Amino acid sequence: MAVTDTVNDIQLLLATLPPAIRDAIQKANDQDNLLEIVMDLGRLPEARYRGHELFLSDREVTAEDINYVIARIGEFGEDNRAGIPRTLHRISGIRNRRGVVIGLTCRVGRAVYGTVDIIRDLVETGQSILLLGKPGTGKTTLLRETARVLGDELRKRVVIVDTSNEIAGDGDIPHPGIGRARRMQVPRPSEQHNVMIEAVENHMPEVIVIDEIGTELEAAAARTIAERGVQLIGTAHGNTLDNLMINPTLSDLVGGIQAVTLGDEEARRRGTQKTVLERKAPPTFSILVEIQSWDSVTVYPDVAAAVDAILRGEEPPCEQRIREPDGTVRREPVRRMLIDAPAFGFRRGRNGREQSQMGTNGPRLRDRNGSTAGSVTTVPPQRIFPFGVSRNRLQNAIERLRVPAVIVRDLKDATLVMTLKNYYRQSSHQLRQAEEQGVPVYVLRNNTITQMERQLAQVFQLREMFDDEAEYSRSDSVIEEALLETEQAIAQVINGERNAVELTPRSSYIRRLQHQMADRYNLRSESRGDDPNRRVKIFR
Repeated sequence: MAVTDTVNDIQLLLATLPPAIRDAIQKANDQDNLLEIVMDLGRLPEARYRGHELFLSDREVTAEDINYVIARIGEFGEDNRAGIPRTLHRISGIRNRRGVVIGLTCRVGRAVYGTVDIIRDLVETGQSILLLGKPGTGKTTLLRETARVLGDELRKRVVIVDTSNEIAGDGDIPHPGIGRARRMQVPRPSEQHNVMIEAVENHMPEVIVIDEIGTELEAAAARTIAERGVQLIGTAHGNTLDNLMINPTLSDLVGGIQAVTLGDEEARRRGTQKTVLERKAPPTFSILVEIQSWDSVTVYPDVAAAVDAILRGEEPPCEQRIREPDGTVRREPVRRMLIDAPAFGFRRGRNGREQSQMGTNGPRLRDRNGSTAGSVTTVPPQRIFPFGVSRNRLQNAIERLRVPAVIVRDLKDATLVMTLKNYYRQSSHQLRQAEEQGVPVYVLRNNTITQMERQLAQVFQLREMFDDEAEYSRSDSVIEEALLETEQAIAQVINGERNAVELTPRSSYIRRLQHQMADRYNLRSESRGDDPNRRVKIFR
């Protein structure tokens, strides 16, 4: 079937609506693009289409209108969802404090055949696949079609764990859109994880299909299923893999994230700070698909490799797939703009490009003529090889000062080397090699952003004009002690050892650095108390 072949049973949904609202929808004559009908007590009824919205009446919705619909649909479950037998439509209720329904969202359900073609080769591998996307992007539609293809065309034993009867429709007889796949209904949403395990233990499936994995128990059940050798096809709400990695409830689906404190030698070998984030375990799902629309997805064919790359600040292996109007699928590599920074040390700007969280909050610098220093400088661009220096902090220092410098991983590509005093004293082979080749070596007193910014300012002939110069010139040892304390607190919160940690009272400048560190690990932070006892609290 082509991707345009659709079964929507729209007339059965319209039959449950009050006559005036039903007539308005039929008059609009755009049912193929209808997404949902919204009825809220005391407001005008509204139809939402792809690309536009339409008020259906100039008369406000009454309690009688809402009760008219409720009388013609199935019973609401604990998740406040109901349906129409043997259709895919979903009616969700909004209740007041007394439990009375005062609003309805009538969502049009469609079985769209052919949508699986864009990822069919992945489905046929037998590996577990996670479909990730925002509400309304077609996750459930793609999941339903995947179940049908696995059951009908690949002749596998498929069991669908249908939490809200959204995949196979309401009622005891499933919708034909799932083909020969079997469906297990979930009596209560809180029991979904138990039904997932029951499906494996009782019905010998080769494939389990599950919609909207959303709790830790469901994530744990998914891992159990995958470890038993059953192919798992599931969905979860989210925009990107990065979002999923920092979701404390669902991060286990991609292996989980933990903070690890490295030894001095290992930190020097990696060129990172001592506290780093690493993947905790093998991912539950081997493949992840970010859904933008029915015709556009981003595929991560190796989730483990992608997560490890993101944690290292590198580009994860992935590709964009776009379905052309003639049905062919075009594939092209995706180049994500990553910075060499701590994991998640970036955010997406309004233009969709990723920007450093610390890139716009740096001190003001002026050159020797007193003009503001930006990306223009009389010193040529530099390629810096950090030896024993934290790459993450050095990258942040470069961005804060906005100087034309990049970090390189090979000494032969460097125009200068930055190292620490204790490493320089040891006179390692690489440092001797750099000096023999005439590459200047800059020695820092300690591994702090403060020292790196001062050294960069010297290299690029900038004169520092900080907003709070007295604070900025405080002892580096005090700053280093405060940042080390912050790293340890972050590790405790991320690893679940403590829910929140209050740090030692510090000055305003140091507190600012502590807040920035918490931001880089996507933790919350706030300042509490009054000076001189004002301090930072870090928590999830």
